[in-house]
Amino acid sequence: MITINDPITFQDKLPSEVDVVIIGAGIIGISTAWFLSQSGISVLVCEKGRVSAEQSSRNWGWVRQQGRDAAELPVMMESARIWEAIAEEVGDEVGYQKTGVMYLARTKKELANYEKWINTAQLHQLDSYILSATELKEKLGNSAKHWKGGLSTPSDGRAEPFTAVPAIARKLQSEGVSIRENCAVRTLDIEGGIVKGVVTENGRVKAQSVVCAGGAWSTAFLGNHGINLPQLTVRSTVARSAPAPNFYNGAAAGGRIAFRRRQDGGYTIAPGGYTEHYPCADTFKYMFKFLPALIQTASHLRLNFGDDLIRRLLPRRKWSSDEVTLFEKNRILNPDPSPSAIKRMRQGLKKHVSELADVPFVETWAGMIDTTPDVVPVMDSISEYPGLFLATGFSGHGFGIGPAAGKIMSELVQGIKPGHDMKRFRLSRFSDGSPMNPGPGL
Repeated sequence: MITINDPITFQDKLPSEVDVVIIGAGIIGISTAWFLSQSGISVLVCEKGRVSAEQSSRNWGWVRQQGRDAAELPVMMESARIWEAIAEEVGDEVGYQKTGVMYLARTKKELANYEKWINTAQLHQLDSYILSATELKEKLGNSAKHWKGGLSTPSDGRAEPFTAVPAIARKLQSEGVSIRENCAVRTLDIEGGIVKGVVTENGRVKAQSVVCAGGAWSTAFLGNHGINLPQLTVRSTVARSAPAPNFYNGAAAGGRIAFRRRQDGGYTIAPGGYTEHYPCADTFKYMFKFLPALIQTASHLRLNFGDDLIRRLLPRRKWSSDEVTLFEKNRILNPDPSPSAIKRMRQGLKKHVSELADVPFVETWAGMIDTTPDVVPVMDSISEYPGLFLATGFSGHGFGIGPAAGKIMSELVQGIKPGHDMKRFRLSRFSDGSPMNPGPGL
């Protein structure tokens, strides 16, 4: 995990002009730069904190096709292929391996829900299949006794969030892409309603196009320009174990626990779908749009009022390009890990994964996940401001799908029609009366 205490390692000179400015150096922003650079387009990536310091280094590390929203699945299948190609080009730090993902079912009802999703997989010739209890025992050994069966996708994989995106960024930098940390973009530079670049804390940069890939910060940044983006954040807590016997080399989740084999010989552990939301002004502003998702996640979403509720209820909404912004005042979202979540992890391991029950945690952390009302991202151009593009709201699923999302964004910027149906990912779905149909969780 990367924090503000890590040294600044990307400090390229701020150019006066480029073809494209990308706001945010997480997996989405860096992947967009990857594909734009391959097309010979000059790019500046501005990061207010550190490359990959927020959710792109704090996630579970799953590169998962299984269980995706039907519209996301073809994009994710392409992303898995891109991960493999990037790993071959960049090297071991990406940590990509095709080790499989499993969802574990405690009950026949859960297993039946997984069986329904198989229909989606079959439409795209994905290698997902239902595991019997006997087959599960061959994969999980003693821990299999707690489960009725599961859903497995052998072509799913894993990568290493701590190192993957910085390694890709270094490769890009070596090929001429400008990346600058501690460089918050304060505002868009707009002339006659058209985006002409950005104003950063270090100066103005002209550009033909701007891609906002700001994750949890996107709603605030766009709101300053009058663009309405319904998006909220939830806190997710994760742990890293000490090295442990390799009883399962892939990733799995079920009940109150999720685990993934790590490149360093330990396991990444998470408390299943347990997340926490800190109520804020946007909670009330977007409450009705989020109701379907709240109903779907009611069993594992907790409200945490914290000790700064007043500040969250009275946020600063507007600023000018010559003012110090909230992006400079809070370089990296670094919430404390949840004690309740850590307790749930320990309980889940003892109950369901005996092989890891007594393995110590050597590190715990938390991240803030950007979530949309239908738990599906936005990848779109912004009609109000020609030249502005948006990629956000990946709802905890962004690390795996990031490379293909970057490819899509690079195509949109270049005026190329993406090779996927983008209707599900348009921003206007939140304002044109479309029903909010949440995609699958996890």
